[in-house]
Amino acid sequence: MIKIELVTGDSLIELPKIQDESIDLIITDPPYNLSKDYGKTKDNLEFEEYLEFSKEWLTECKRILKKSGTIYVFMGFRYISYIYDILSRHLNMNFVNWISWHYTQGIGKTKGFSPRHDDILMFSKLPNYKFNLDNIRVPQKYYRSINNMRGANPGDVWEFSHVHYCNDNRQKHPTQKPEGLIERMVLASSNEGDVVLDPFSGSGTTLRVCQQLSRNCIGIEINPEYINMASCRLQKPFTGFDSVDPRMERIPFDLNDEIIRNEYITNHIKWFLKNHEGSMDKFMKQVNEVYYKKTLKKNSLFDD
Repeated sequence: MIKIELVTGDSLIELPKIQDESIDLIITDPPYNLSKDYGKTKDNLEFEEYLEFSKEWLTECKRILKKSGTIYVFMGFRYISYIYDILSRHLNMNFVNWISWHYTQGIGKTKGFSPRHDDILMFSKLPNYKFNLDNIRVPQKYYRSINNMRGANPGDVWEFSHVHYCNDNRQKHPTQKPEGLIERMVLASSNEGDVVLDPFSGSGTTLRVCQQLSRNCIGIEINPEYINMASCRLQKPFTGFDSVDPRMERIPFDLNDEIIRNEYITNHIKWFLKNHEGSMDKFMKQVNEVYYKKTLKKNSLFDD
């Protein structure tokens, strides 16, 4: 039985209460110090004060991570290089990836280029860290018998749509992250039954993803309103994560052998769309357009 725990409190107070080397994975989206309104906290510290704040909570994160553990930190461009320096030089953690989350809609600018990505730092406590590549592969663009049809490494540029305000899962939180984005981190860097921590849990996205992926999760949040929001979210029926990598919805070209194609389609659904029921129709539309409508053949696997 997994345990999802919501803790109301300041991370600088709550993190020291957690046992040494007891956490498998940390995923967090801390305040960027950009004067956003989070209800209970000021996101406008002085420069040195913000760096000290960051150094303090990151030091605690290293202490509580297991030796095989990993941390993912979202951060805005103004401070990400300083966060990298804290993790790499001050804490001597192992750098793994600098991930770019690309999205198609964002702030519009009339001078300079409009931002269309966020950065995510991935560090592990030691070089021998947990990484489940098979759990996060993306579909190949073309079928080749020499390819691993379980899929390819997704790379370090990730495309996920924002959780738009018209989305049923949109919460009243200024920086809600897509569930599909967090799903990839959880699948890559933890196993079922592991303990995941989010020290700034906000709207509860990390907790919701862990709940559905059979991970234990602790979320620390200073704003009681967000705690209540996350608690309500955890009680809702699950109908699929609110976002998906568009590559998950594509069918490889050149799957010309019908037996291989039908086997692949069945596997594709199991491998890539397990938690994304909303993508099934789009995927099957791709299948029909590429392999059945063009050849006027009937899809025997998915007849009505």
